[in-house]
Amino acid sequence: METEARSILATIDEEKIDSGQQRLQELGYKQELKRSMSPLANVAMCFSVVSILTGVTPTYNTGLRYGGPVSIVYGWPIVCFFTTCIALSMAEICSAYPTSGGLYFWSYKLAGCKWGPFMAWMTGWFNIAGLWSGPASVCFSLALLLQVTILVSTGGANGGGYYASKYVVVCIYGAILLLHGLINVLNVRWFSWLGNIAALWNILGVVMIGAFLLALLPRQKASSVFSNFNQDSSTGIHSKPYRFLLGLLMSQYTLLAYDSAAHMSEETKTADKTGGYGIIGAVLGSVLLGTIYLLPLVFTSIDVPHLLDPGNDTKGYAIAQLLYNGFERHFHDARWSFLLLIMPCGGLYFCGLLSVTTTSRMTYAFSRDGALPLSRFWHKLNGKEVPGNAVFLCIVVAFCLALPYLASEVAFQATLSISTIAFDIAYGLPILLRVTGARHNFVPGPLHLGRFSLVIGWLAVGWVMVSTVLFCLPVAYPVTIETLNYAPVALGGVSMFTLGYWFLSGRHWFQGPVPNIGSLET
Repeated sequence: METEARSILATIDEEKIDSGQQRLQELGYKQELKRSMSPLANVAMCFSVVSILTGVTPTYNTGLRYGGPVSIVYGWPIVCFFTTCIALSMAEICSAYPTSGGLYFWSYKLAGCKWGPFMAWMTGWFNIAGLWSGPASVCFSLALLLQVTILVSTGGANGGGYYASKYVVVCIYGAILLLHGLINVLNVRWFSWLGNIAALWNILGVVMIGAFLLALLPRQKASSVFSNFNQDSSTGIHSKPYRFLLGLLMSQYTLLAYDSAAHMSEETKTADKTGGYGIIGAVLGSVLLGTIYLLPLVFTSIDVPHLLDPGNDTKGYAIAQLLYNGFERHFHDARWSFLLLIMPCGGLYFCGLLSVTTTSRMTYAFSRDGALPLSRFWHKLNGKEVPGNAVFLCIVVAFCLALPYLASEVAFQATLSISTIAFDIAYGLPILLRVTGARHNFVPGPLHLGRFSLVIGWLAVGWVMVSTVLFCLPVAYPVTIETLNYAPVALGGVSMFTLGYWFLSGRHWFQGPVPNIGSLET
């Protein structure tokens, strides 16, 4: 096996093949996926998966409800700072280990031979739980926004507009997922273009909506924005610090899924040198664009109770109501507000499409190492050198996660809550290993944080712990079946499954990442 690997590496040297491919061979893997994505396309794709339009638009209600403008304008920079720390730490590790497996492969290498398989197993299952529920969260948010878009285009809730039933919403959701699946079995070269288009769409959407709001709606003074703390009595929470902490959830949900740059590394040129910059670039770009998007929103969100009122024309969808008010105020026909709602709809669509792409790559990598049931089937590539079976597994799982919505919206929210929590845990585990057991023997790649590496790593781990607790806190009082935050229940379910599967079965056969050509590293 080692002779075969050395022979391949000799061929690589002779033909001057991509450095990312050479590094992949050193880690023990053949180049099976088509490496045709440019580094810029990788950044654009990761930026589009993070997607400010996707993150802020459906969760702006959360920021308004828990603290309002104060929670948003002060909470956003706090979350941005700590998220950047996480991104920097992940980028450093990605530069050393540029594989589609990403986080779980990192955990294996950083934990060492004794604990490597267990840490890879835990990281991999939490990462895949976050990734599988990610498309469900994004695509269902799109279906709900389409429901509101159709409502306003037909006259609004108080003007006889059409409001789709939950069964129609699920059908729309299923159609979106099917279309995502069909596009994702195409050649990966298409996604270089799609990533660039999606990035431009997000930028254009933010600029258009922000300009519209500032031009056509009255604005409150800066002193009000920085001091206006919304006291929404409907939640039953009266503590201002507690409400402020819950308001951070909007920002935390928005800045997620930047590990997609790592999962696409085996299809990106010179990924050992540029994969980490894809993570950093996507996060910093999202921080800037998010600031540009949020400022017009908070300055024009004067009547917060009206924006959140389920009896308004958009059924309490705050951003849609702002646009509705603007068209009604200046053009006397609010139905045309659907033209601007198309922008966040497009952002959600592109984000969902590219989320399926990155999720399928993680599924491919995890099954390549035998961690999933029926791994051989999910690991197969189609004629376009794309893991088509893994793509449709992601689609089926995402659709099944939405079915509880037909019985209970509260139960459905539990399936989506795990996305953010699972991502945070999967991000935190390899970073924790990097700053503890591997702090002396970690061999960095081309991107290295130098003497700041450990400090930034500990800040990242600390924030992961804080944000995980935040997502598990009660969000309304008194706590009843209807108001219970089911995120801890979902977290407990994933944890019990992952640990149970490990002790009952996985520990007997899972040895971590399995080289398929023989690794040169010890």
